[in-house]
Amino acid sequence: MKLTVSINPHIKDKDNVNKIIWYVILALLPAVGVGVYFFGMDALLVILLSVSSAVVTELIIQRFTGEQITIKDGSAVLTGLLLALVLSPLVPWWIPVLGAIFAIAIGKMVFGGLGHNIFNPALVGRAFLVVSWPALMTKWLLVDGTTGATPLGMLKLEGVKAGYNALFFGSIGGCIGETSAIALLLGAGFLFYKKVIDWRIPATYVGTVFVFALIFRQDPIFHVLAGGLLIGAFFMATDYVTSPITQNGRLIFGFGCGFLTIILRLFSGYPEGVMFSILLMNAAVPLIERYTKIKPFGYRKPEKEKKEKPAEEKKEEKKEPEIDLIDKKGHIVPNSLSKAQTKEKLEVYEEKEEPIREEEIIKPKEEENE
Repeated sequence: MKLTVSINPHIKDKDNVNKIIWYVILALLPAVGVGVYFFGMDALLVILLSVSSAVVTELIIQRFTGEQITIKDGSAVLTGLLLALVLSPLVPWWIPVLGAIFAIAIGKMVFGGLGHNIFNPALVGRAFLVVSWPALMTKWLLVDGTTGATPLGMLKLEGVKAGYNALFFGSIGGCIGETSAIALLLGAGFLFYKKVIDWRIPATYVGTVFVFALIFRQDPIFHVLAGGLLIGAFFMATDYVTSPITQNGRLIFGFGCGFLTIILRLFSGYPEGVMFSILLMNAAVPLIERYTKIKPFGYRKPEKEKKEKPAEEKKEEKKEPEIDLIDKKGHIVPNSLSKAQTKEKLEVYEEKEEPIREEEIIKPKEEENE
């Protein structure tokens, strides 16, 4: 039998990056269907423009830089789709185009492509649009064809809460893919079934929002169902590249996202806080992984090494030549004392005996050897 020794990982799976990405795209189709059903062809146009712009942007950049074309892996499609699902169906056609270009070029390719980006590209694109054109990004279409505020906006501005049924099925105003809780939960269930995502990030994310909503005397169920919490918790915060790989790190990451979300919703000028909370926690991932990394089997804590002094401080002190003393009878007494101590000893002799000349008493060894 041939023994093969190789580096880790030693446990392999049939799933690869491409398959996982297409699983996520498939899981988003229920949300896409509900969004198109409630908001009509405007929503479908936004989705098509965003996806196609993301794919074309990645293709052009890879052609220009001479890199291998990787659009078949589906990552550009997923970025464009996620961006479209967190946009209003009322945005002009050029909004999803610019957002997708920025998401791919700045949020992904500038870092080196898939696997190297620090922040979630779709959220980077949306943040760019929100900062650049806030008025266009906060105009919402209601189910009856009129414009109005989202449920979170109505709660913040008017203190009015939408019903649970409307939040659950999606018959409310808001972004294309975040209005229907049941559609997002169906997609999340599919990802759990395929073991694409881990429970730690979404569970701690949603659980933290629920608990802190109770602490701040808010309706926890409303805050879980409203806005982009579900699409953010299950489809964005769980991104493999921009989330921690350690189990404890994922719990910390989910808690941080949930805490920041509820804080921003209640105390900031924005009614929603999912986008900024995930981006802020993306930036904290390296620090989280540093303090939650798993110790290897058989690990021993290294002993503290003594700090060595710099070379300049290592200069050896010049040793003074040892001198001998001659007692009153003329015998030589070996002495290893310093000059100061020797002088003190001589003074004692001078007090007891007649004054003795120092030249006769102190004789360096070097002179004796000569």
